[in-house]
Amino acid sequence: MLDRILLSRFRNHRDTAVEGTAQFNLLVGENGAGKTNVLEAISLLAPGRGLRRAQLADVPAQDGDGGFAVNAALRMPQGDPVRLGTGVSAERPGRRLVQVNGAGASALSLGEWLSIGWLTPAMDRLFVDTAGARRRFLDRLVLAIEPGHAGNTARLETAVRERNRLLSEERAPDPRWLDAIELQIAESGSLVAAARARLVTQLDAALATLPEAPFARPSLAYEPGGPLTAEGLAMALLDGRARERAAQRTLTGPHRDELAVTMAGKDQPAADCSTGEQKAMLIAITLAHSRLLERDGEHRPRLLLLDEVAAHLDPLRREALFDRLRAGSAQVWLTGTEIAPFDAIAGEAAVWEVSGGTVRRVD
Repeated sequence: MLDRILLSRFRNHRDTAVEGTAQFNLLVGENGAGKTNVLEAISLLAPGRGLRRAQLADVPAQDGDGGFAVNAALRMPQGDPVRLGTGVSAERPGRRLVQVNGAGASALSLGEWLSIGWLTPAMDRLFVDTAGARRRFLDRLVLAIEPGHAGNTARLETAVRERNRLLSEERAPDPRWLDAIELQIAESGSLVAAARARLVTQLDAALATLPEAPFARPSLAYEPGGPLTAEGLAMALLDGRARERAAQRTLTGPHRDELAVTMAGKDQPAADCSTGEQKAMLIAITLAHSRLLERDGEHRPRLLLLDEVAAHLDPLRREALFDRLRAGSAQVWLTGTEIAPFDAIAGEAAVWEVSGGTVRRVD
């Protein structure tokens, strides 16, 4: 688990230390105090842009020098703690820096050390949001299990952007250049599609074993945006060149995938369910994914970041949530405006009061 987390010039946290952690960790304070900022800082110890998907330029403290830093000690099941760090320097604010045990590393390599999942209020609209938002959600779930997925998705996105640029040019692109770009899309895209399909199949099977109460049980299906094999995708891209040049964009491939979610008990699309049912299904997916990692023998430390999740649950569902979290091995971080919703776990949790960008341990 993570311990001794240090935030420097990170949003409204000028110089914050969080240490003495437990399995349950509660950050309590008024809205705007900086609770979610702590969770966001922790989320940046994984590949990607964190739970807010913020640009690097938006993260440093407004009255700082344009840089920020996040450091933490990762306690391993065996051996010495691993020091993880990320941030940007004032001299190069657009470049993310990563260190593992003091040595420079890539952001993608962070996924080799720990697995982080999160649930935030902004995700409550996931089922009525764009297909792109659901693909990002799905990719984050895949990444928690398969760290190499980040590299495959990055290569796919780069190749699709390049093909779209060629398709939109006034002069017809060189077919040989299109051949090369489409080969990259086919190779990386088939790996991305296979990983997404694997995860959805495994996660849907895990969800199927859960009761329909107290959390609404979702059923998942992967809807590919094109052929799943590299050969089939390459052929589809070749055959679609004329149509896609007219559209000036690539219309076939994993960048068009969809995650279909229905409420199992009603056989109703998640987008048509109530907001409470949608929230319950998101929680069910998050918890099932966490347990899936344990079932598959995951050895990396795992974190769950749950922002304002308890306040919108009735006492029965809160108790069920805490019971499921206790049964797992993930370190859990929760935020709330008051301690009352967490009474059931307050005695076993590390608790911090957050106010104005400062964090104070509550004994």
